[in-house]
Amino acid sequence: MSDVKKLTVNGIEVEFTTERNILEVARKAGIKIPTFCYQSELSIYGACRMCVCEVATPAKDREGNVTYRTMLMAACSTAPMDGMIVKTDTADIRAMRKVAVELLLANHTVDCPNCVRSADCELQDVARRLGVTKVRYRQNDKPQPIDDSSPSIVRDPNKCILCGNCVRVCRELQGVSAIDFENRGSNAKVAPAFDGKLNDSACVNCGQCAAVCPTGAITVKQDIQKVWDALYDKTKTVAIQIAPAVRMALGEEFGLAPGTNVEGKMVAALRLMGFQHIYDTNFTADLTIWEEATEFKNRVLNGGVLPMFTSCCPAWVKYAETFCPDMLPNLSTCRSPQAMFSSLAKKVLPAELGCEQKDLFMVSIMPCTAKKMEAGLEKFNEEDGTPETDAVITTSELARMIKSMGIDFAALEPSTFDKPLGFGTSAGLIFGTSGGVMEAALRYAYEDLTGTKLEDINFTAVRGMDEVKTASVTLNVNGQDVTVNVAVVYGLRKAGELVKKIKAGEMDVQFVEVMACPGGCISGAGQPIGVTRAKRVARQDGTYATDATAAVQKSQDNTTVADCYQATLGGQPNSHEAHHLLHTIYVKRDIVK
Repeated sequence: MSDVKKLTVNGIEVEFTTERNILEVARKAGIKIPTFCYQSELSIYGACRMCVCEVATPAKDREGNVTYRTMLMAACSTAPMDGMIVKTDTADIRAMRKVAVELLLANHTVDCPNCVRSADCELQDVARRLGVTKVRYRQNDKPQPIDDSSPSIVRDPNKCILCGNCVRVCRELQGVSAIDFENRGSNAKVAPAFDGKLNDSACVNCGQCAAVCPTGAITVKQDIQKVWDALYDKTKTVAIQIAPAVRMALGEEFGLAPGTNVEGKMVAALRLMGFQHIYDTNFTADLTIWEEATEFKNRVLNGGVLPMFTSCCPAWVKYAETFCPDMLPNLSTCRSPQAMFSSLAKKVLPAELGCEQKDLFMVSIMPCTAKKMEAGLEKFNEEDGTPETDAVITTSELARMIKSMGIDFAALEPSTFDKPLGFGTSAGLIFGTSGGVMEAALRYAYEDLTGTKLEDINFTAVRGMDEVKTASVTLNVNGQDVTVNVAVVYGLRKAGELVKKIKAGEMDVQFVEVMACPGGCISGAGQPIGVTRAKRVARQDGTYATDATAAVQKSQDNTTVADCYQATLGGQPNSHEAHHLLHTIYVKRDIVK
């Protein structure tokens, strides 16, 4: 018996099966009902009422005749029913929506040309769709202060429309609840506890609140001008590193399909912008595997603290320091690839590039807003107090810089990274997606522990979009079979739940990968706005497609990393020199700061 049912939307018959609401069914028919508060991967909230539709629901009377009861209902919170007749646009509905948008604009700072979200603001888009050209209501004349205390995001209460997306993503995805609703009625607003500053809250700087905000109320802090200033400063030598996930999403800003690897075009664009020293964070992703896998092996063989957790994601590290500090000994002591790269670059590049260390300006392009926070940590400063990473810009910021130069991105001929710090394997590339760090580590650990060549490099059990993935790998070590149980998790709420299970003895694992963002770095808050599950899957598929055709697929086969160990890092992983440059320590944080 088929589970397929049908309803009619604007005269079009649409089949549905597992769709949660009318909104999702309408989208199947190519009809985009306006909404501000609906996010398919968050709980249904029904606050903005923009998706109100005329819904005729079928029912049978006592004689068995089908009758219809017609009501105005929110499409996001109304379950679809077989035989329903839905109208998404009538004269009354359009008038209601226009009034709602006008009221929002009357209570909204309308500085669209200056707003970071001007090109992709959902409020602006809906107002344009509805033909709102005039606001008939008095403008709110009591502006609230902008909170720019965070190193990663800016909160402008004057642009908030109370959709609640940020509140729900912080609670439901990350389990942090750094912000929530405060006050009631016309005084209602979203804020940290006691209306404090975001930087004084439990915020982990993941930026997912900015990713789901439909307006400019929460945005990524912009560091573009800092980079331009460095490029224009003739006393500075500017070097740049680019994270794996950036190349899988940047093309979307220029009309290319999600998941298109634009690595070559990206490098070419950067050269046109004036960057002369362009490197690949994949190099230190490989370096991370050499260090992290060796650390894991040493813990296993020498009775160290297990399970070991990855430490690549600074939002996860801050979460652990804040919410489960008793687990800090379980975290790998490895820095993130960004922090490794900048530390190494500040040591080796001045001599190679012919500049003073103080004049080397290190820029990183990241898909992640938490990297901005990480770069500002005092522990990642040089001895003179200057940061190892001087500026962090996101994928979206890079796109703005490229557009500001008038570069025809799609038409660019590919260019290549500078060597030696510009060579990375595809094991480093897959760091950008959930499960990638674990798979890269397993590729390394297999050959390191067994002493045999790994023929099938694909550990598919740790791939995919499930929030939690587990796998067991059996390795023959010195004639004995050793089973390693691993787990991969994204979303800090799920990570917290997994930690509780481990502490309660309900889960037996030795190695755990944690990423804060859905699907991993490919969905970092610094990526192009408007990420959907379909885009995440496309970015992930593009990552693995590149991996499948790469010439070098294992971190241990990166000969430039091996050369770096001989020249700079004490000859082997986990050496004294490697620990100094590539590892870190953690501290317990107060939950409110």
